[in-house]
Amino acid sequence: MPEGFPALPPLNALRMFEVVARHLNFRLAAEELGVTQAAVAQQIRGLEASLQIRLFERMPRGLKLTDAGLAYSGSIRSALAMIDEATRLLRPQPSHLTVSVTPTFASKWLIPKLGTFAEKYPDIDLRVLATDRLSHFHTDAVDIAVRYGQPPFGAGLNTELLMEQRIIAVANPILFEGRALPVNFEALQGFLMLHDAHHFWPEFTAAVFPGHVPPTAKNMRFNQTSLAIEAAIGGQGIALASHAFVKDDIAAGRLVQVFTQQLRLDKAFYLVWPRKAQQSQALLKVKDWLKLQAADS
Repeated sequence: MPEGFPALPPLNALRMFEVVARHLNFRLAAEELGVTQAAVAQQIRGLEASLQIRLFERMPRGLKLTDAGLAYSGSIRSALAMIDEATRLLRPQPSHLTVSVTPTFASKWLIPKLGTFAEKYPDIDLRVLATDRLSHFHTDAVDIAVRYGQPPFGAGLNTELLMEQRIIAVANPILFEGRALPVNFEALQGFLMLHDAHHFWPEFTAAVFPGHVPPTAKNMRFNQTSLAIEAAIGGQGIALASHAFVKDDIAAGRLVQVFTQQLRLDKAFYLVWPRKAQQSQALLKVKDWLKLQAADS
């Protein structure tokens, strides 16, 4: 049976020695270790007594390593680094994966669902990159993206349908207190139309009220769908949004669907990722999870 290490000093004292040797100052070492300066000084005195050798020279301003202390500090630092590396290898490192989405997709669809993802896949460090600009897979270190439009989205990319676009009109129920929901084109003119950058209103009114001239209702415009949705929740007017983005707000009573009709579009949300010989397990898991969430939208 192999022998132990009877001459080995306490590991905590060696750790404190390494920190003190780096700072050559008891106060700074104590701050890094989160203990008192007296505790650090006591451990160093105990270590020197145990080794029966002086490791530091006490100077008027700080400390100085003795020749023995200098040689010992190098060896101890290497030994602690080996222990640290061995400990890291015991713990599985989380897989890092970056998904690129638009700010509206992130705030109104993805973020509310992330709690379930963290519970199911605690080993995946998911990073959400929310931006209106088109992210690049290599320069932005993006692993997978949710893109709106029609494929193809570029050479060397895999594409898979995530969910179709179903545009509905929504508003805060308070907007209709004392008056009925607008059931015809004329009634719609009495409400403020909330627009986003997609500008769906002309297409929507043409589908819901065929044969009518373009609406003359008052308009308010936003550069992001999420802002138009928030304005609708605030009772400002009627917004058009993907059903998937307002489903939870409708269920919570913050919004109501104004018309039963929906506008179905040729464009949709797609999962897009670089074509590689082998996909990582983290990418496969994230892809499957996103598809599962979309199936419930």
